[in-house]
Amino acid sequence: MSALAMHMSDGLINAPTSLLFGGVAVVGVAIAAAGARRDLDDRTAPMAGLVAAFVFATQMLNFPVLPGVSGHLLGGALAAILVGPWTGALCITIVLVLQSLVFADGGLTALGANITNMALIGTVAGYLIAVALKPLAVRGRPGLLATAFIAAFCNTVIASLGFVLEFALGGDAAFSVGGVAGTIVGVHCLIGIGEGVITALTVAAVAAVRPDLVYLLRGTARPLELKESRA
Repeated sequence: MSALAMHMSDGLINAPTSLLFGGVAVVGVAIAAAGARRDLDDRTAPMAGLVAAFVFATQMLNFPVLPGVSGHLLGGALAAILVGPWTGALCITIVLVLQSLVFADGGLTALGANITNMALIGTVAGYLIAVALKPLAVRGRPGLLATAFIAAFCNTVIASLGFVLEFALGGDAAFSVGGVAGTIVGVHCLIGIGEGVITALTVAAVAAVRPDLVYLLRGTARPLELKESRA
């Protein structure tokens, strides 16, 4: 069963486009690193390590989407909700670099594009949607579950549009961009459901034990249902 979940392999886009998005990735990761310095401390740094390890492990597990097609967790919304957009982007970047170098999951020439799509676009999109839904998230466990699910679903679909843009700029001209876009977005809508379920359950589990470590919940009173779940 072949995986179609954003990990681009070598040769899908031409060299100039790979170089362009490699540059985008370098700039984006540098900005994220600067932002992460402000967020990380002795309490949050271990959490960031756990998030990176969890995303790395879950990305190795594929779930069936369609016959011949499987998906895996992208992790952008999950990381952003738990450790913030800057640190979250770094976590996903580290995962993608390790997978590319150690497991050959995603080509080296496409690494910049993969980082742009999953670590930058996906994480930022997931975080912005989660922040927009924060009033719902702080109401209690059901609201937090819904917020995490929606943010993760949208993160998956929006990140897939990054691939569509890259293919439009430097992909094989023999394939219709419209056809590629329809296929990619359609499949990632299905993958987004699995992404949403995994993200919602993981975020809710962490919030039930240590809501103070959930970045999205910072600066708010703990929801009543989350308090009760710790009692």
